[in-house]
Amino acid sequence: MFEYSIIQLARHYAHKLDRPLRHFLVSIYKPFLYTPCIIHKQLERWMKKMKRIPVIIQFHEENGVFALKEVEKQHFRMKINHQFRYIPSCSAEVTPQALEQILQRHDVKKVYLNRKVSALLNNAVPSANAKNVAVNGTALSGKGVTIAIVDTGIYPHPDLEGRIAGFVDFVNGRTEPYDDNGHGTHCAGDAAGNGSVSSGLYKGPAYEANVVGVKVLNKVGAGRLDTIIRGIEWCIQYNETSKDEKIDIISLSLGGESQPFPEENDDPLVQAVEKAWDKGIVVCAAAGNAGPEYRTISSPGISDKIITVGALDDRDTAETREDDEIADFSSRGPTYYGVSKPDIVVPGVNIVSLRAPKSFLDKYQKQNRIGQYYMSMSGTSMATPICAGIVALMLQYKPDATPDEIKRALKEGAGLWKDRDPNIYGAGYVDAQRAIELLAK
Repeated sequence: MFEYSIIQLARHYAHKLDRPLRHFLVSIYKPFLYTPCIIHKQLERWMKKMKRIPVIIQFHEENGVFALKEVEKQHFRMKINHQFRYIPSCSAEVTPQALEQILQRHDVKKVYLNRKVSALLNNAVPSANAKNVAVNGTALSGKGVTIAIVDTGIYPHPDLEGRIAGFVDFVNGRTEPYDDNGHGTHCAGDAAGNGSVSSGLYKGPAYEANVVGVKVLNKVGAGRLDTIIRGIEWCIQYNETSKDEKIDIISLSLGGESQPFPEENDDPLVQAVEKAWDKGIVVCAAAGNAGPEYRTISSPGISDKIITVGALDDRDTAETREDDEIADFSSRGPTYYGVSKPDIVVPGVNIVSLRAPKSFLDKYQKQNRIGQYYMSMSGTSMATPICAGIVALMLQYKPDATPDEIKRALKEGAGLWKDRDPNIYGAGYVDAQRAIELLAK
């Protein structure tokens, strides 16, 4: 099998190809197991010209994509899809023949498979000590703070009325808010629902914050790296063009399997979230739902900069924490790069939040419906936007706080479990009130 040219390509340029792409190139030959040997060479020649592979190409220099356009002209099955603005990369569809030509270029640093990424309130808010938060006589509700929910979209639910400040759709190109999956709507409510149709029962911590819907996942909650990166870059650009109404927080209840790159920052998704962080946007990302095994933190939660959120089970008993425990599904650290993760743990089991009628999850999880307007879900996906809502309270109190100051106060303010394994419990059980008080000092 090693004599096949595409496999030789994967071996020769292994240092420029990420592991999923190398595996993909080898998997191209699976049909050969069921075809006569006499036609293998002919079939391989056809695949080299016709097989399209979704990739992300990273360059050493910012203008590398311009030289790539010359390669595109030579291969009719190759297509450059999107040039990223904040990281020197572009997404494309290439044939193995075009890929070989691309890898020969000195300005090409790395080529990644454009792999798939997927979507990973009553008692939860008081359990996080995030209900009726007031510091020095100031009641906090998230007012004046904007949270971007980078997810499956946002359904215009009554509990968000008048507070959906923006919407962009990188999947279907629609302009009005919608959510054909339901996951993003639930997350928006976890962070900022005001409980208007439940008499305040199902209310997020930042119940007066604005939300921006950034749809990067499709109807079944799946997407690819390039779409997620485009969504994150859109948030950065949004702030550059809307200086009076900036996005303060990005909530990412999604992730993909972490890959063992030589360095953490070789991961293009990590590069994107850290660029947003460096631009002053607080990024909260789900740890993942691959627990209880260690070394299962999802990307981009592996980033050592951003806030990675694990999930705890409060047993639906807000009045006591004595019976609370880490959720069995919550992913554990350390990362491949030796970084302890998650950073903090937040309630994420049986979280009641907003329902998106007729969405994918609404149809296939009817048993989770709570009345007409709500539904119950579990996961680090739910813990993450609750954390984002707490961050909104912190930024309302101290608008000029940097992302690093927010992260430090959250971790230092954690109440319980500070002496336990940080690769399971992070810095401990989130405590919104204490985190804000620390930020105020």
